[in-house]
Amino acid sequence: MSILGRLRGEFIDIIEWTEPSQNEILAYRFPRYDNEIKNGAKLIVREGQAAAFVKEGQLADVKTPGMYTLDTNNMPILSKILGWKYGFESPFKCEVYFISTRQWTDQKWGTQNPVMVRDAEFGPVRIRAFGNYAFKVTDPGTFLKEIVSTDPSFEAFEITNQLRNTIVSKFIDATAAAKIPVLDMAGNYEQLGKVALIKIAPELAKMGFTLTQFNVENISLPPEVEKALDKRSEMGVLGNLDQYMKYQTAEAIRDAAQNPGGGASLGAGFGAGMAIGNQMGAAFAPGAAASAPPPLPTGVKYHAAINGQAAGPFEMSAIQQKIDAGEITGATLVWKTGMANWVAASTVPDFQPLLAHLPPPLPK
Repeated sequence: MSILGRLRGEFIDIIEWTEPSQNEILAYRFPRYDNEIKNGAKLIVREGQAAAFVKEGQLADVKTPGMYTLDTNNMPILSKILGWKYGFESPFKCEVYFISTRQWTDQKWGTQNPVMVRDAEFGPVRIRAFGNYAFKVTDPGTFLKEIVSTDPSFEAFEITNQLRNTIVSKFIDATAAAKIPVLDMAGNYEQLGKVALIKIAPELAKMGFTLTQFNVENISLPPEVEKALDKRSEMGVLGNLDQYMKYQTAEAIRDAAQNPGGGASLGAGFGAGMAIGNQMGAAFAPGAAASAPPPLPTGVKYHAAINGQAAGPFEMSAIQQKIDAGEITGATLVWKTGMANWVAASTVPDFQPLLAHLPPPLPK
């Protein structure tokens, strides 16, 4: 410091800090040549501030808002450290730190990556969350010893990352402790905030801070999970199939009305809507899935004259096998219930597709 600056320091007897509004300074060390403070100097601590005296690396006194005359009467701890029993006249060396104790609002927090939580309904799911908070220094001594140390100008950005990481970590613990289903979190942000505040407070107290506000603005799921939930909601809406059919019919009527030559399409759309609605209604009707299936249709059975003996009756699948084996040909006599006489297989319509692949008889 120049000689002029030193002389000015000798005559300055007021110690104060007027924090510029645009600065975000949490702690500021008052500049004084060689840290000398004269006996009887005036200390002015404004609202939203605290003043801490540090002597030889040891926290000596912390002053709250007010005006003080620095002497042995109102600085008992510092007087004890310096051995002042009967007052003092000469300047003493001491560092003075002004601590901002006002609220720091609109601070942002959020999860940088999705975090895994266990939900009672969906099992493990990943969520993102963000919000804002406000904090203030409520224990200037602890804040000075644990965080500021010897920094002559400690700004808010130097601690906000640490605060945000602590908040996010404890918020995840709070979501587990609250046991609120994922689908219900949107309606319980306030409750989550209160639980999180209880979890976060002890960690911040170790650094001299207190959270004055903590707000959850949004909790979201990954896009693919949100799509699945949308589909689930859609199926829930389609549960009222009668309303769905009416909706489809109304849509078809609207589309036909917008089409000048859409009279035919109106009928087609209406019919299609009715058909789809009826099919869906039958498929999703209560008890439809549990009802017994109808009996299998009984196939036509024929008797066949094989090796001069009546054999059968055979189903068409068995007859096909015998045709392939050469046991039944177009000349083989066949008969079924309802026929008056035995006839050649080639004259029966049921046999004609089965015999079509056989080659004709060799010419004589």
